[in-house]
Amino acid sequence: MAISNEMFSLGPPILEKILRPIIIYACLVLLLRIFGKRELAQLNPFDLVVLLSLSNTVQNAIIGNDNSVTGGLIGAVSLLVMNYLVVRFLFRHRRIDQILEGSPTVLVDKGKVKRKELAKELLSESELAMVCRRQGFANIGEVESCILEPGGGFSMQGKVPSTDESFRKEVLARLDQISRRLDQTGK
Repeated sequence: MAISNEMFSLGPPILEKILRPIIIYACLVLLLRIFGKRELAQLNPFDLVVLLSLSNTVQNAIIGNDNSVTGGLIGAVSLLVMNYLVVRFLFRHRRIDQILEGSPTVLVDKGKVKRKELAKELLSESELAMVCRRQGFANIGEVESCILEPGGGFSMQGKVPSTDESFRKEVLARLDQISRRLDQTGK
């Protein structure tokens, strides 16, 4: 009985348990916005370590000295509800969403690497090359355009159509050819 009492008994007041995650949530969203898209893209081991350390750093701030299951659940529910409300609000208010989220950054345009933009996002060419390889390109030279989206994702378009794109075009051309033959035999 003592174990279950300890496990579910709350230390600090419930209101504090609800407010702590909301405050931390707001601060983290602001900090990630200030420090840029790079932190969201998780480009290298250093960025991953920062994100993991960040979550560990704010853990106690979210639930305080309370290690109870109930306290953890209240903190988790508060975070999820806060996130749901913010996402819902931003969905209805696109302009505010655009201001908070920021704008995309063009890193490669017409096959040319934009070094100023890379520097602004604190990305090296070797990191960009790694992203290109992850996207299926052998090197940056194969990329026509690359955009770093506000959420940290990369949108890329190759100079030469990809194998999948070429296959799709070939299938569509053959379907057109079959359709024309069927039309001719039906007349």
